[in-house]
Amino acid sequence: MSDRLWFNGEMLDRAQVHVDPSDRGLLLGDGVFETMRVQAGRIAHLPRHLARLYAGLEILMIPPPPRAEVEGALYRVIAENTMTEGSLRLTLTRGCGPRGLLPPEGVSPTLLIVPFPPPVARAPDAHLVTSRMRRDENSPLSRIKTLNYLPNILALMEARQRGGNEAVLLNIAGRVAEASASNLLIQRDGMLLTPPVTDGALPGVARSVLLDMRLVRERTLTLADLPGAEAVVLINSMTVREAVTLDGVALRREPSTAARIRAALAS
Repeated sequence: MSDRLWFNGEMLDRAQVHVDPSDRGLLLGDGVFETMRVQAGRIAHLPRHLARLYAGLEILMIPPPPRAEVEGALYRVIAENTMTEGSLRLTLTRGCGPRGLLPPEGVSPTLLIVPFPPPVARAPDAHLVTSRMRRDENSPLSRIKTLNYLPNILALMEARQRGGNEAVLLNIAGRVAEASASNLLIQRDGMLLTPPVTDGALPGVARSVLLDMRLVRERTLTLADLPGAEAVVLINSMTVREAVTLDGVALRREPSTAARIRAALAS
């Protein structure tokens, strides 16, 4: 795979891409992103990714580019990099503006699409740590993928400092919301459950696929629900991971649960 990127309407080599120092995505995290899995040269669940992308743009009041242009740019990156497997990271910022918080009128959004090769190995099992960071279930930003991921970054760094490799984020009310970059599922009495969006869970693409297939149901979860679960699994567009410990205590494992989820998402 080569390293050709889409940047503001054209394909460029990585070294040719230069972000303007006044770009609000760089300065303020003013934008959204999507990470999409490429499988057999196609983008998995592209309509769902685009729906979430455009919902985020509407909430942030960023002028949306035409969907056909975005889709065409995504497949142009796949074609020019001769991709069969891997992922695409789409970043869309509000664009450039003067110093200050209020954006100017008539902004021109910045669109960047970067290809990545497939991972060399399956993601490791998750050793969960309950983070001191909280997810604000009342904020509209909890429902979109903004460029400001600092709470999730800090939660993951905290988990590493405490001997884990993944964080569980609770919401302001103390209920389970999600992991640092994944939705969280538990299996109880053979049924897969996941926190609702109203509890601060990001409306993940893999999560939506499983909900539409009726393999998962939404339920409010507390931290006490995890140790008693038959399995705890983390999912996003790229990975399905078993959780094996929570705050240093072993969790029950049911490998067939993760296998069943992987099979459903690959179909």
